[in-house]
Amino acid sequence: MKNTITALVLGLSLLVASVGISDAQDWQKGLEAAKKGDFETTVREWKPIAEQGDAKAQFNLGVMYAKGQGVTQDYKEAVRWYRKAAEQGDAYAQHNLGLMYDKGDGVTQDYKEAANWYRKSAEQGVAKAQYNLAVMYNTGQGVAQGYKEAVKWWSKAAEQGYAKAQYNLGVMYAKGQGVTQDYKEAEKWYRKAAEQGYADAQYNLGLMYGKGQGVLQDNVYAHMWFNIAASNGYAAAVKGRDIVGKQMTATALEKAQALARECVKKNYKGC
Repeated sequence: MKNTITALVLGLSLLVASVGISDAQDWQKGLEAAKKGDFETTVREWKPIAEQGDAKAQFNLGVMYAKGQGVTQDYKEAVRWYRKAAEQGDAYAQHNLGLMYDKGDGVTQDYKEAANWYRKSAEQGVAKAQYNLAVMYNTGQGVAQGYKEAVKWWSKAAEQGYAKAQYNLGVMYAKGQGVTQDYKEAEKWYRKAAEQGYADAQYNLGLMYGKGQGVLQDNVYAHMWFNIAASNGYAAAVKGRDIVGKQMTATALEKAQALARECVKKNYKGC
């Protein structure tokens, strides 16, 4: 199962609705400069707005310090700006602050504090925060380990279309962790992630077709999904494809390969 904590929520695209006309003009200048890659100008325009207490500007300034855009990369300064925005209720800053505590960037690593900020962000609907909070429940870092809570938060992120969460939710249904084992439900969530090009889910769909779990057993579709996953860099899929291929006729192999090409052309939708 993929439990990797997701990365920073990036800024630069959020508008500041609360600033005055003058500040709004400065914000726009900074935004236009960022689009051109002139991050030093962006920082110069946005820092005064952030210092006046605007949460969106504070969040975006935090992102720039975290990435070293227009300033020397400085995680402690990133944390300082994220915290200012997070304490005002900015959901994206709350997620990013949680991530900093999770990784120990700019602060002493503290899983409980990470979970605290992820939860605040997750409750406001940020999918990455919901995903990361679920990871913590799954592993028991910063919170009491609990598969049901992991499923709860992965479900929320999955319903928003977050591919990693869809995949992990499929794994939970396949294993019966936190939910009653249900291969059809697992297949449903694997497919949603697979349709977004997520190779792990494409591989698992191949396994399900090969074993007949949640779907009718079908080596043609097993080979198709293994082939697609392999083309997307999933090494184990090569072995799966070759094993299934040895059990197929030349005609069936040709069909599976044609279906794989068609599926790729359709961006994995409706395969």
